[in-house]
Amino acid sequence: MRVTCKLLVVNRKVSVEVIPSATALLIKALKEPPRDKKKEKEIQHDGDITFADLMKIAEQMRSRSMAKDMAGTVKEILGTCRAIGCTIDGEDPEDWTEKINDEGLPDTD
Repeated sequence: MRVTCKLLVVNRKVSVEVIPSATALLIKALKEPPRDKKKEKEIQHDGDITFADLMKIAEQMRSRSMAKDMAGTVKEILGTCRAIGCTIDGEDPEDWTEKINDEGLPDTD
């Protein structure tokens, strides 16, 4: 998995900051145990996260998103959920995308 890093240079002193991707944030939200990547290939993350976790991840990714509004950012994260194979509150990401298209973003309160 490729990771974006931010290099800050101040007076010839360098500090490195790792910027997590949407995939890394989703896998962290799934709270899966660490695995040996050499032994296990093509890992499917078939866990379940809550919609509140999804919204937190979308808020973190909002500044780097190409979407106009927050609903578009949430749809981007839902696409990542579909790619890694996880569900949101027991429902498929495609179902959540249809709900957002029809009704807009649900309230998280």
